[in-house]
Amino acid sequence: MGTTAKLSAVIITYNEINYIKDCVESVLFADEIIVVDSFSTDGTWEYLRQHEKVTSVQHPFENFTKQKSYALSLANNDWIYFFDADERVTPKLQKEIIETINSPKTCDAYWNYRTFMFKNKRLYFSGWQTDKVYRLFKKSKCEFTNERIVHETLKVNGTEGKLKHKLLHFSYKDYHDYKGKMIKYGQLKAKEAFLKGKKWTFLLQYLRPAWKFFNHYIIRLGILDGKKGIIICYLNALGVYERFKEQRRLQNSSQKRS
Repeated sequence: MGTTAKLSAVIITYNEINYIKDCVESVLFADEIIVVDSFSTDGTWEYLRQHEKVTSVQHPFENFTKQKSYALSLANNDWIYFFDADERVTPKLQKEIIETINSPKTCDAYWNYRTFMFKNKRLYFSGWQTDKVYRLFKKSKCEFTNERIVHETLKVNGTEGKLKHKLLHFSYKDYHDYKGKMIKYGQLKAKEAFLKGKKWTFLLQYLRPAWKFFNHYIIRLGILDGKKGIIICYLNALGVYERFKEQRRLQNSSQKRS
């Protein structure tokens, strides 16, 4: 990097062979790149092992919070840029990250806005226009909490800021991949809700998915994204439906056992 502050780029992966190369290439400016793989079977692990600038480790996946906490523990530097295999750091964002961590006055964690990519085209609305996540932070001031097992929460013990330039998010690879992802997230959120003692109801099962679609497609202007907007808003609503469907199953199973 040729800078004073040292940066660790940290990534978790599972079967991301079509995306991991571009992901890694986008953070070659970091002083170290750590990737924790959940025993990929598509060539991802083989690619990581042969990359001379990547420190790769395999670790069984239990949930996102535990996997990310484990990956974070392997980083040797205080400054962390923690992101996913389907994300890319642009040249402008790279420059901003370097300038930020070497600034005499910094925050302890930074929000990073994301540009949602529908395959290789930008999605402008559909609820994603204000999407932001923590990505750049100091390891000594932050930790992933156990409050969530999906869409994990970074607890910041300090000050927060926002990065100006956006991160590219290639979340939508194709219809079946994104559908599977939404169903998986929904099931994990169901488990999370069940463990917290939340109850399933008929109204939640049907009203929440309907509201999700209406909110993202009408209120958050998914209608302006054309066919892409319909697909994304429907699949996001499907994820909510599957969440309550799984929560009902877990609730019924618990009642039968008792």
